[in-house]
Amino acid sequence: MRRLLQRVGFGPRPGELDRATAAGFDATLSALLDGAAGAAAGDAGAPPPTLQPLPVGADRRREAADLLRTQVEQLRRWWLDQMVSAEHPLAERLTFFWHGVFATSVQKVRSASMMLAQNQAQRRLGGGEFRPLVAAMAVDPATLVWLDGQRNQRGRPNENLARELMELFTIGVGNYSEDDVKQAARALTGWRVDRATGTASFDRRRHDDAVLTVLGHTAPMGVDELVGVLAGNPQCPRFVASRMWQRFVSDSQPSPERLDGLTEHAATMRELLGAVLASPEFLAPESVLVRQPVEWLVAACRALGVSVARQGAAPDAMPDAGPDAVRGGLQGLGQQLFAPPSVGGWPAGSAWLTTAAARTRLAVANAAVARADLARVRDTARGERVRAAGELLSLDWTPRTADALAVVAGDPPALVALALISPENLVSA
Repeated sequence: MRRLLQRVGFGPRPGELDRATAAGFDATLSALLDGAAGAAAGDAGAPPPTLQPLPVGADRRREAADLLRTQVEQLRRWWLDQMVSAEHPLAERLTFFWHGVFATSVQKVRSASMMLAQNQAQRRLGGGEFRPLVAAMAVDPATLVWLDGQRNQRGRPNENLARELMELFTIGVGNYSEDDVKQAARALTGWRVDRATGTASFDRRRHDDAVLTVLGHTAPMGVDELVGVLAGNPQCPRFVASRMWQRFVSDSQPSPERLDGLTEHAATMRELLGAVLASPEFLAPESVLVRQPVEWLVAACRALGVSVARQGAAPDAMPDAGPDAVRGGLQGLGQQLFAPPSVGGWPAGSAWLTTAAARTRLAVANAAVARADLARVRDTARGERVRAAGELLSLDWTPRTADALAVVAGDPPALVALALISPENLVSA
């Protein structure tokens, strides 16, 4: 049950694990999946920041760059706050998952409003059918800029978007040819991005309306027709199920038999995720995943009952003065929202477990603990504080970790901060 709440909801808030355990695994999973649909439709959450257009002109470049940095930071804090405060966190967890699949970086896009529009589309469509999500991402303004789609026009096709659409978004390596890429690029011609409005539009004069052949399908093709071919390919549900498996169950690939079984539940992404989470492998002790830095930070805030630092935040927010625990922490850990390192997204597994990361995590943990209510630990007898810290974070300690934490049991803030960077809290097990 703890694993379920960690992976689909970042981590339980105080009392949530007990309530979920009382309800049972199947009922809790069903409630999480149902709640995600409402949250994705806009039933909950604070409105996003208002992002004014960036100034234009050679003489205002520095002003535009400064405003962009401010807007991106506002956007990151808003989304982190959504994750921390969400009553139905699976909608945010799925959005974070798709952000890693359709990985797009503001460092090239240079527009916070485009990144926000993509984020909202992934939240709105991420639990439904896969085809509408892919179609939206293929002509999303941020995606087009990121993968040079706006440069793709009749007579001068740019293959970047077509290649990644196949390799990383729909069917995977080995399931298409170079000629498929060339033909798919022609199907994607004609789209332009208006940076002033942050929108994309189709210019038929720039579109190649020739008869094309992609994956054995021959016809005149635009985005909708191409996405239909890709989403309808038998490899597509297998590929998506595999990506979902590696983020929610195991770093290892599922067996071919398990993958075949999962594809029978791929009508919607919520249904597919439900099948992934109900698999025997998810329930097995071997199902252990290293928490990504964002997952770790959000889980810490949810467990401690603190919010992400932001301008005008409530008094229980993490401090915004001095070293910024959020921006500096996630930057130091190598995972800044809206800035994945490549089109392949962020790494997984032990890549996040370094000595430098441990020092950064401790600084972030201390900042979070400084604003948390630690009465549950502080008001407990010293000999029971290690157990109380485990209850606060919904964790069980190995004897080795318990002995290490006992050394600082006389200092509750230090105890909880060290508990946050313990081996047990760096993984979802």
